[in-house]
Amino acid sequence: MLWSCTKTDTNPFFAEFDTPFQVPPFEQIEEEHFMPAFTAGMDEQRQEIEAIANNPAEPTFENTLEAMEKSGRLLTRVSRVFFNLRSAHTNDQIQQIARDVSPLLSKHRDDIMLNEKLFTRIRNIHSQKADLALNPEQDRLLDEYYQDFVRSGANLDEQQKEELRKINQELSLLTLRFGENVLKEDNAFELVLEDEADLAGLPENVITGAAEAARAKGYEGKWLFTLHKPSLIPFLQYSEKRDLREKMFKGYINRGDNDNEFDNKDILRKIVALRIQKAELLGYDTHGAYILDRNMAKNADNVYQLLNQLWPPALKRAKEEAADMQAIINREGGNFKLQPWDWWYYAEKVKKEKYDLDEEMLRPYFKLENVRDGAFMLANKLFGITFEQLTGMPLYHEDVEVFEVKDEDGSHIGILYTDYFPRASKSGGAWMNNYREQSAIDGEMIRPVISNVGNFSKPAGDIPALLSVDEVGTLFHEFGHGLHGLLSQCTYPRLSGTSVKRDFVELHSQIMENWAFEPQMLKLYARHYQTDDPIPDALIEKINRARLFNQGFATVEYLAAAFLDMDWHTLTEAPSLGANEFEKQALDEIGLMPEIVSRYRSPHFRHIFAGGYSAGYYNYIWAEVLDADAFQAFKETDLFSRETGMSFRRNILESGGTEDPMVLYTRFRGKEPSVEPLLKRRGLN
Repeated sequence: MLWSCTKTDTNPFFAEFDTPFQVPPFEQIEEEHFMPAFTAGMDEQRQEIEAIANNPAEPTFENTLEAMEKSGRLLTRVSRVFFNLRSAHTNDQIQQIARDVSPLLSKHRDDIMLNEKLFTRIRNIHSQKADLALNPEQDRLLDEYYQDFVRSGANLDEQQKEELRKINQELSLLTLRFGENVLKEDNAFELVLEDEADLAGLPENVITGAAEAARAKGYEGKWLFTLHKPSLIPFLQYSEKRDLREKMFKGYINRGDNDNEFDNKDILRKIVALRIQKAELLGYDTHGAYILDRNMAKNADNVYQLLNQLWPPALKRAKEEAADMQAIINREGGNFKLQPWDWWYYAEKVKKEKYDLDEEMLRPYFKLENVRDGAFMLANKLFGITFEQLTGMPLYHEDVEVFEVKDEDGSHIGILYTDYFPRASKSGGAWMNNYREQSAIDGEMIRPVISNVGNFSKPAGDIPALLSVDEVGTLFHEFGHGLHGLLSQCTYPRLSGTSVKRDFVELHSQIMENWAFEPQMLKLYARHYQTDDPIPDALIEKINRARLFNQGFATVEYLAAAFLDMDWHTLTEAPSLGANEFEKQALDEIGLMPEIVSRYRSPHFRHIFAGGYSAGYYNYIWAEVLDADAFQAFKETDLFSRETGMSFRRNILESGGTEDPMVLYTRFRGKEPSVEPLLKRRGLN
């Protein structure tokens, strides 16, 4: 009792955050605060839900749907902070808390979604929808909640509901463990070099970074390379030591597949089997059918149709690229066939030979701060918003920076956190999350607190963080997700910001990548980190000429992963094959060439086995049809057209999930999208 009272008195989650813009008070939050806040948050929402379900008044939109939208604020507050930290800055305590709380949260959600009285109220309102004077957003919210309950088992009998609860709890732990294992595999692999001769071919900044990484680990006088992308990719691109490239590459692709304590093969097969059971319980043939029913794609046939339309020209182009590389190997007297760990190395040689261009020519112009400011400038030109860096703000790590986002009239829009460098406590990849969603229930405008997280090249010695071309695109991409959260103008949290169909959400991010390497845009932000000179026209011309370089590879490795995801999630019964055998069969069926490995192999495919992209990795290419077409609206007028930009802001970025995605898209574009701009951009037409 005394412990509980003490924790309540000192726990920062038990009151609105008393910080600038009510951002999380990270310096005050300790691991011991999380479980009491989770417990209290679940108790609080349970009482709120019971009050709604047992309300003697006739069910209305206001006393049921809006009341639900207002419930669970404490639980939301602690969940946002906890799960963001678990991804961006975790430790053993946080991971243990996640294991403890995940089944509790799964049960809590099931208790709400399987509450018969509550569903009866929602069903009654939904059945009278035609007679209600609802605006489009309210209409959409009602539909979404009704479908949420149906798809969560509200129509099942008691025995089936109990079975569903068990499946959900087991899945919550298995997916959590899958992600933890990949992170541990990421951090376990080390390539420590002692002989300077083993550094042959590596750029100076890569060597300096490896020396600093080694020193930080206590390997004085040595060089450390890891599976974090800023270490892995330059090594594969430039190392002349083929045996070491192979070691690095296999370390990366075999994560979760090393037959050790972190092996994920059995875990993923259990996940797939449980998802099939859940889908069948809910009346679907497959997990894919269950997921796609709510997406723009609607069904697996439509997904496969798009993938199969792109696969043949992509594979053809990739085989041509492989032939170019094999020709260089043969010309240099290499007595071997091109292998996957050779691709990046010889691709750089082809780029140099064909276009007189390599990555290291460009990096000096892509200082991280300049690239970030370039994204800010673009948002200002298109949408009229500005970014002001804030100091003295609560931070969860010293690498984090904070910006206030303001509208053209100076009014506050939201807060943006940026966290760009890799560390052992951070998951791989890049993502956007929010610490607070935008909403405006009862006229109370809640402005968002958004986070952009990445794993980009770090400063090395006296050299600042200089980004690769891929990292530049990724920064613009995640910034697009950030804008989607920041510029939201919705009433209800359930529909605000990025709460849209999974195969629509990537439009908002991917369209921003289109500007990154346009000549007009490069002139704004690409400046040499030493001289501050703008990137020269000759180099921009080389970038444009190399625009289609390696697109076969990029498309094939991505599509292979998308096919693999769909094949796992269109199974109608638990897989009889082992994970690796199933994967090989799936990739052999589409004819994946041996020189390329699927972008993600099954045992470390976090997107689909530990994230929200199961039966949804196709989303990126689906949304690329949209973003390539949408970008044409700017190309047809002016690259920085404020009029077109504001139309995109109003119709796409501000609208969240308040209307059907195609309705929003056609309102902006004036027509449905065409696949032709995508084919042209990737050189596949």
